[in-house]
Amino acid sequence: MRLFSARAVLCLLVTGLLASGAWFAGCGGSENSVATQAPEQTQTAQTQTAQTQPYQLKLAVEFTDHAACAMVAEEKGWFTEAGLALTAVENYITGTDLAAALARGDIQAAYICLVPAINARANGGVDIKVVAGTHRYGYGLVVDPAKISSLTDLGKPGIAVSCTQPGTASDVLLHRLCEEQGLPTQQICDAAQRMNPPAQVLALQAGKVNASFLPEHWATLAEAGGYKLLASAKDIWPEMQGSVLVVTSDLLATRPDVVEKLVEVTKRANTWITEHPEEAAAILAQKLTVTGQLVLPDKAAESAAKLQVTPETIATSMTRLEYRSDIDPAQVEETISYMNRLGYLKKSISAAELLDLRF
Repeated sequence: MRLFSARAVLCLLVTGLLASGAWFAGCGGSENSVATQAPEQTQTAQTQTAQTQPYQLKLAVEFTDHAACAMVAEEKGWFTEAGLALTAVENYITGTDLAAALARGDIQAAYICLVPAINARANGGVDIKVVAGTHRYGYGLVVDPAKISSLTDLGKPGIAVSCTQPGTASDVLLHRLCEEQGLPTQQICDAAQRMNPPAQVLALQAGKVNASFLPEHWATLAEAGGYKLLASAKDIWPEMQGSVLVVTSDLLATRPDVVEKLVEVTKRANTWITEHPEEAAAILAQKLTVTGQLVLPDKAAESAAKLQVTPETIATSMTRLEYRSDIDPAQVEETISYMNRLGYLKKSISAAELLDLRF
């Protein structure tokens, strides 16, 4: 099956039905022999049978090359090989949209940026656990070189900056950039025009804004159109955890074997991406081009079709991420602390509450 379904990104996910496993007597058995099984033996047999059947999983990803491991794994058939049947797979333009789907209970697992995952847990009370990383970095500041030649130009009168919504990963990084460079936060962050990534690229091209803070692959798409990448996440926040694999605590408690398979597939995909960057870029370019027509709102999709999502552009974008599955808990703790300091969390949580890295 294809990873991407033909529905708008802001629509509710289609809820998949969980597969039920029936327990039968072995060859030569009788109904009486089944009836005389001890209850705990029957339950054990039912569990064992269920675990041998493909598990029907509701999964979501962000519509960027942040989700490269999921896209590659689907293309290669590794989810199926692992016994995971993806019954409802949705794409979201931003991690904020994806976090909302988690809050609604529409999905069981997601490849999502760390910042919205923290928001979902701390602000939305969504009972999720981070079980693996997917990449580090993956965001950048793109500017019109005719208007901006250095970071200090961002604070000049008349310079218009765009970013995603407050509390998103791009927004958090924009705050950190202003803080580290001594730039006027109120003038830049508070006055930033807020819009989704494809809308930002189009606004930049139309001259409506002079600088945009974007997630990849959108930052590199803007750069390919003649704009300049002035700062990247690696410059702003060394060792920054970009995206993660999250699962519901219910799935983790009831089917740890499924979670273990998900983590194994993620690790396999990230290793393969690192070893085969050109082939991985070709896969992602195809996924992000075809699916863009299905995921983006009508007006954005029509305009975004003008953006050239080529394997070469995606290959460049992917060099600005580090695809790795390990997570440094100290980095997660630092992200939580910084978001808390910005006032983005209703309540503070610890990295230990969010992480479960047993696999």
